[in-house]
Amino acid sequence: MSLLPVTEAQERLFALAPRVNAERVPLGAAAGRWLAEDVVATRTQPSADLSAMDGYAVRFADLPGPLAVVGESAAGRPFAGMIGPGQAVRIFTGAVMPEGADTVMVQEEAARDGDQVRLSGEGPGHAGRNVRPRGLDFTQGDVLIPHGERLNPARIALAAAAGHGTLPVARKLRVAVVASGDELVAPGAPVGAGQLPESNGVMLAAMLGDLPVEVTDLGILPDDLDVMTACFAAIDADILVTSGGASVGDHDLVRPALTAARGAIDFWRIAMRPGKPMMAGRLENAVVLGLPGNPVSAFVTATLFLKPLIAAMAGATNPRPAARTATLGAPLPANDHREDYLRAETRDGRVFAASRQDSSMLQTLARADCLIIRAALAPVAKADDSVQILTLA
Repeated sequence: MSLLPVTEAQERLFALAPRVNAERVPLGAAAGRWLAEDVVATRTQPSADLSAMDGYAVRFADLPGPLAVVGESAAGRPFAGMIGPGQAVRIFTGAVMPEGADTVMVQEEAARDGDQVRLSGEGPGHAGRNVRPRGLDFTQGDVLIPHGERLNPARIALAAAAGHGTLPVARKLRVAVVASGDELVAPGAPVGAGQLPESNGVMLAAMLGDLPVEVTDLGILPDDLDVMTACFAAIDADILVTSGGASVGDHDLVRPALTAARGAIDFWRIAMRPGKPMMAGRLENAVVLGLPGNPVSAFVTATLFLKPLIAAMAGATNPRPAARTATLGAPLPANDHREDYLRAETRDGRVFAASRQDSSMLQTLARADCLIIRAALAPVAKADDSVQILTLA
């Protein structure tokens, strides 16, 4: 079986994944969720011309004065009358401009004597200065946030200003995580000869911590086909994530167990390093993602496939991780036929690949703040060349 390019594997994975239903939640519960419908403004912002500064609302044609101060306009307490020729209204930032006024003379350039005020500085320069016109931010009916966008604090604030108290978002996905291998023991448990602590489960849960998911850790499965098959057959989740046991060894039982549980494999083996033995398929209503057992391989494949899968099922417009350009700090050799994801650190504005890239080395991963992407068959790269990177949280 030939190796699948990363982008083709991502497309095939997304094709396996149905979008989940939507639910309406309060704004306070919407952070990190993906919008199921456009956010449309129900009002105009600002709803009236507002002062952008503390000072005096005036008619520009009347400057430099003197002008008679006939009242005050504050935020939430607008001036009730109309400004006539030779008149001014004391006004504060965010207050509604009185009818008849077209400009704000800032208080630093105003000289007041009793109920009289005049311009004492350079002045506003033109009519409309220091005024936020009605509709400056948005107008009723504007599409402010398109569906498929993820809600961050600024977008939630925008929705609130637009008149919304709740938003329609994709429901939380249920993700079941399970590790396999007779050699694994739970974190913190005594480690005997030939054993090692299972670290992928807690790592994956941490990677998904800021996503709208409910993670169930099913623990460690032994290398026993019947036990593994029974576990898979009982799964009730949107996504089943396994780690380990997805290769071709005698004790790699994830694929036969998935088949025995009436699941189906869609693809297996990716043209990438680390992470080649990743697989994907379906099991009843769940998408199955079989990650490699080596922790770095599991991390990289979760970055490129698991997190984007969750985003795609939630209706994200752009589910793939966003790469950015960086400057290389040291040369890199030519690459072979597999796309490479090198653990790297940023120092003095440049990225440096770790000298050792073994997929079992968690310490190197813990020190990395990005992954350098090396395309298949990429030529030698020199220091100061531009490279594409994925930033790690």
